[in-house]
Amino acid sequence: MSKERSDALFQLIKSLKKSEKRYFKLHMARAEDKKISRLFTLIDAQRSFNDQEILETDSTLKPTQLSNLKAHLYTKILNALRDYNSNTLPNIKIRDMIDHAEILFNKGLYRQCAEVIRKVKKIAIKSGNLEMQLEILKWEKQVLFHTSGRENRERTNEIIADVQQVNNRINNINSFSNLQVKLQSLYQKIGFIRNESDYNKIQNVFAASLPVFVEEELSNSEKISLYNLYVGYYFFLQDFEQGYSYARKLVNLFNENKALIQSMLESYIGSLNHLLIAQNKMLKYREFQATTRELRALNNLPSAQLNENIRMKLLKYTFVHEFNRLFLMGDFERGVKLMERIKPGMEQFIGQIDLHSKVILFYKTACLYFGNDNYLTAIYWLNKIINSKEADLRADIHGFARILNLIAHYELGNMELIEYYVRSTYRFLLKKEDLHLYQKYILNFLVRLKTNITQEELIKRFRALRENLIPLTKDPYERRAFIYFDIISWLESKIERRPVQNVIKDKALVRLSEI
Repeated sequence: MSKERSDALFQLIKSLKKSEKRYFKLHMARAEDKKISRLFTLIDAQRSFNDQEILETDSTLKPTQLSNLKAHLYTKILNALRDYNSNTLPNIKIRDMIDHAEILFNKGLYRQCAEVIRKVKKIAIKSGNLEMQLEILKWEKQVLFHTSGRENRERTNEIIADVQQVNNRINNINSFSNLQVKLQSLYQKIGFIRNESDYNKIQNVFAASLPVFVEEELSNSEKISLYNLYVGYYFFLQDFEQGYSYARKLVNLFNENKALIQSMLESYIGSLNHLLIAQNKMLKYREFQATTRELRALNNLPSAQLNENIRMKLLKYTFVHEFNRLFLMGDFERGVKLMERIKPGMEQFIGQIDLHSKVILFYKTACLYFGNDNYLTAIYWLNKIINSKEADLRADIHGFARILNLIAHYELGNMELIEYYVRSTYRFLLKKEDLHLYQKYILNFLVRLKTNITQEELIKRFRALRENLIPLTKDPYERRAFIYFDIISWLESKIERRPVQNVIKDKALVRLSEI
């Protein structure tokens, strides 16, 4: 067994929960070959995988056997996990029942096969799994050829119609999801639309790829795919009101069809995440809190449903939206305390998330420390973005990271670095075709600052910059800049000579009192 596959076996064993390990050992207790059980125990006890240590510990395991034993162990673990999860993951149960139907069919036991198909079809329809429904219809046709009855001709026509309907639904879902992937790919490159050219490009892609449909006639699976597409599309265009509308429809669909939550738990978690993003952008604080409680309640699901993938997503979204809540309230001090508390586990968490999520995490963390006046720490996190080789991934965040880096150096009094960083940032933004009025105003403001400027003149310039920027908050393309950094509140903190988080807190309290 290659080192890569040995590492995969080690990682698989270490990923098992205690209950899964116990189940595997019981599963193997009935096996004749005790060497595989012994090998499992030895690998489970290791901190890092070591073949030689295994051979030295157990002399009954021979070097010539070890490679095959590890390969068999890997397969045995996966088989045991499939059995362990068969009652909690509907798709596993459906596949098993289809396999049983095939075995009965091959035995010539057609009526028994038909009975299994009848039962599994109900489960597949309830779970909304269209691909499995198509597989079941295939076997239903096969069985029909081997059974006689007056109703066969009528049932044949029904099956043909069912196959056509399921195929149409699958084609719709593929069209919706393919378009969503296209838009997501563009979003991960540029971020929110920057100008009219971006807007027209997105509109053309969307109009050319969206199939004709009647929403009321769509299945739940189709609606989930469609609503996810619309949420991503409207978020991309910064139309958070429409994005909120579809995110709400998505969550409502799950809540009205509880069986979908179990069979599509990951999609349900994603729908709550979309709704929380929209509520945050639209400053719907009370709703945001209620949805956060819905998300956190999922941690109380039976442990069998909370696999590592689901746990990871719950952990990620729980912390992301707790930090978003603290941003919304301007409570950066509490945010920093929370970050310091979870920092020991950050390295492992960062290693498990995708590159796009890393860039967002680094930027939000930098903003958190900046808001708490910890400028050196903010620069540390910003440099993780600026020095990254992945500058084509979310070029917008790379650009705004450079802007925030400049402002942090200004706060630290590093005026000798400002001119150099301004030139560097100009070059980057020009290269990425992302130099707009917002960036120009800030860069021109910073490069013109002198260390010997009077306090009165400085506040005058802060006011002038604020007056120049405020109209941009209404511009459909310039306004995206204020999503990344609340520079208006920072400028007001400079003008009023008080901490930025106090300014944001006061604004949050005013919003809450209006609600």
